Parts: sequence; structure tokens; C-alpha cells
Amino acid sequence: MSSLLVKNALAIVTVDDEDRILKNESILIEDGVITYIGNEARQADREIPADGCFVYPGLINTHNHLYQTFTRNLPQVQKMELFPWLVTLYEIWKGLDEDCIFYSSLTGLGELLRNGCTTAMDHHYVFPRVGSEHFIDRQFEAADLLGIRFHATRGSMSLGKSDGGLPPDELVQPVDVILKDSRRLVEKYHDPKPFAMHQVSLAPLGVRLHTHLCETKDEEHFTLSKVGMRPLAYMEKSGWIGPDVWYAHGIHFNDDELRLLADTGTGIAHCPVSNMKLSSGVCRIPDMLRLGIRVSLAVDGAASNDGQNLMAEIRAAYLLHRLTYGSGAPSGYELLKMATRGGAAVLGRDDIGQLSVGKAGDLFLVVVAGREVVRDGRLLGIDEEETARKAQACAGRLNKA
Repeated sequence: MSSLLVKNALAIVTVDDEDRILKNESILIEDGVITYIGNEARQADREIPADGCFVYPGLINTHNHLYQTFTRNLPQVQKMELFPWLVTLYEIWKGLDEDCIFYSSLTGLGELLRNGCTTAMDHHYVFPRVGSEHFIDRQFEAADLLGIRFHATRGSMSLGKSDGGLPPDELVQPVDVILKDSRRLVEKYHDPKPFAMHQVSLAPLGVRLHTHLCETKDEEHFTLSKVGMRPLAYMEKSGWIGPDVWYAHGIHFNDDELRLLADTGTGIAHCPVSNMKLSSGVCRIPDMLRLGIRVSLAVDGAASNDGQNLMAEIRAAYLLHRLTYGSGAPSGYELLKMATRGGAAVLGRDDIGQLSVGKAGDLFLVVVAGREVVRDGRLLGIDEEETARKAQACAGRLNKA
């Protein structure tokens, strides 16, 4: 049995069901699970002194595109909104290969970890027709090296430019290929048990469902023109709604649609920095919270954020909603809950997102499953200098392709 004692914290912000803040207490984690919180003396294999420190649950990121890490802050897309931004970047993303996926995942997940995120989800949907068979496998490999909990969403695109879609035809896949690989990934990696380090979300294979929705007015106009429905109505017709579903963005819902989300238990991943950068709009977070909609927080891809820092996302969300809603905006603590308990809820997990006995030993400081993965600001699972050198070479090749 391995054990870790986080000793004598000034305050433990539990984010538990009673919103307790515990003073001058310790947390004992054994075999990855919290077994004791209190002020009695306890022994462990390793101690982390927390005198004078606040201890929080590890943050949970619920929407990302790690492959975008190597196309952050490109000058040619800085004034574009979503659709032209995508069309421009797809021409670069056609050059993605396995090394790009692996090192962009190490880089993005490493940045998340170093800023207190202990569970990360990625939505990968860009698969060049040649050489992309093991993209998601390389993401799991990167996550395991770093020691972060990882939820992979195997996205897909089947409508190419020649058929009226946005992506080049080289980046779309036949439906049978998508379904075959989706099933493979679920069977190989999805672990539904408590405290799982790997899970997979995608579509109709007994796992959770995730996609973008109501991000821009262009999307709304597109679905109205193509299927004669608003985006959420189309998702409802397709069976993509309910307590096993969460959508990224969710900006342009009307009042009736918000009530439908609440009634069906459908969740939202709020991506404030990406939404601001792409001029997509402001998600109606105060209304969602008032209705009891499950809301989480996410950084989205680095190409629309220029960073992978969920703590910075909390601050940005606080300021955005203060500006937009004034006194009706969520408090800092409510946003912390979105980034912890809210993230756990949309991922369908009750074993993470809070500090209490019987829950996972995931701490902002950064500990995952009772194991230190960052110490003194450095990632313990990889050689940072070697990784940075190889990542820079990948980024250079991708942007010259």
C-alpha cells in the first residue's frame, strides 16, 4: 500500500456536499483514495507539509483540442471568427502525424497539470486519411507518462468541402471507419470503474456523448439551412441529449432550450477565453446555474486560447460574467465548483472533484491518485528539456507543411 500525507493545511477547501472549509487539518491518501481528513497524527510513506497553504481539489478540464497546441497564436487567424478560422487552420492540420499528436498532448497536458488540473478531457476529431490510425492511442500514452487522468473523446468529421462541409476532403472519414475505430478505442481504453485513469466518450457505444453545440450564429444558420432546425432541436431528434451528454460552448440557447437542458440533465463545458477570442458570444452561465443545468469549465484548444491553464480560465470567467451580468455573475467559489464538481458531473463521475473520504486523492498541488506528478513546478513523468526540443521540431514541421 502506498500512502501520502498532506499535513497541517491552513485551509482545506473541500468543495464537498456541505462546502466545508477545514482549518489546520491533514489529508491521508492511501492507494490513490482519501482515507482520512482530520487533525490526528497519521503516518504515511511520504509527507507534504502544507503549513500556511490552501488545499483545493484538482481541477477538471472538460473540453480541449490538444492537437492545436502547435498552432497557437498564429498571426493569420487573429482577427477571424470560427468558420473562416477553421477553414484556414484545417489546411495546416492536414499535416498532423503521430509525433505531432504525442508531443502536442505532452505539451498541453503538461501545462494543464502545472496549473492544478488533474483530470483532462480531449476532443480529437481531425484524422488525415493516411497515418492517423493511432492518434488517440498516442494521447493515452502521453497522459500515462504524465500521470494525469484522461478522458478521450473520439470525434469525427464525415462531411467534407466537396459535399458542403468546412474541412478539406482529406480530413473526413467514411462512417464505417469512424464507427470501427470508435468501437476499438472504447474496448481498449474505456474503464467505467471508480477511480479510472482512462475513459472514452463519443457516441452510441454505451459511453458518454460529447460534441460542440450552439457556439456561433453561423452554426445556427447552417443547421437551419441544412435540416430546417435549430442546433439543439436537431440534437434532440438525433438522440444526442440527456444526462449522458455534454456540449462544448452552448452560447446561443434561447429560454426554452435552457429549460430543455435542465429537464434532460444535459451538461455544458463553458470555454470563456475561446469564446471571447473568436467573438462567439457569452454563455448564459448565471441563467444555467439558476435552472440547475450541469455546467463545467474548459480551456478549449490552444489555437483559440493561446494557453492551457484552467486556473486562468476561472479568473477569465469571473471577469467576463462580472462585466456582462454585474451582481448576477457567479462568485469565485461558484466558478471553482464549476471547475471541480461541475467537471466531475458532466463527465459522469462522483469519485473526483472534491476532497472527502472515499474520493480520489487528486489535489491542486499537484497530486493525482495520491501520487505527486509535479514538484517545484516541474513535471516528474518526463524530461522537460528533451520533450520541449522534440515538440518544437514537430511544431516547426507542422507549420511549414
